[in-house]
Amino acid sequence: MVVLTRVISLSGSPGLERALQEYSKRLEELAKAIGELKIVVDAIGGGRGRDLKRAIIELYKNDLVEHGVVLGGIERFVYEDRDGRYYVKGSKIEFDVYVDDGKVYLIEAKPHADVEDVEWLYKRGEIYEKITGRKPDKLILVAVNIDVDAYERARELGVEVIYGSLIL
Repeated sequence: MVVLTRVISLSGSPGLERALQEYSKRLEELAKAIGELKIVVDAIGGGRGRDLKRAIIELYKNDLVEHGVVLGGIERFVYEDRDGRYYVKGSKIEFDVYVDDGKVYLIEAKPHADVEDVEWLYKRGEIYEKITGRKPDKLILVAVNIDVDAYERARELGVEVIYGSLIL
């Protein structure tokens, strides 16, 4: 109890409060960096698929909220193009969709994104529009790492990017 009283009395110090805020910020950054590292290791080890994408989206949830996306509202869009009307015959087109207040956002999560990933997300946006008759309001690529040329291509195509590291 004495220690608690002392901590409370010290917390009124402006210098200590700033130090605690800085410490808290650095801990959050460290936790995010560890999460990014885990995702990269999982990707290298073959841990692909839905769980890896969920982990990436969870890691960048605060950034997604800043882009207007609430995690609980993300749903999976799956379309099987049996006759090849929109893509290759028999292909399965899948991505995450966020619909809120009449707006539609397509979201793709990757441990590492390159130009092909950016262009494929853009193409999926076009395919989604053909299937549903509705153009997505936003295309969002979430990547732990993204190549510089992929980032530049995303900007050219109007794809929003949330990322951890830019790879030269």
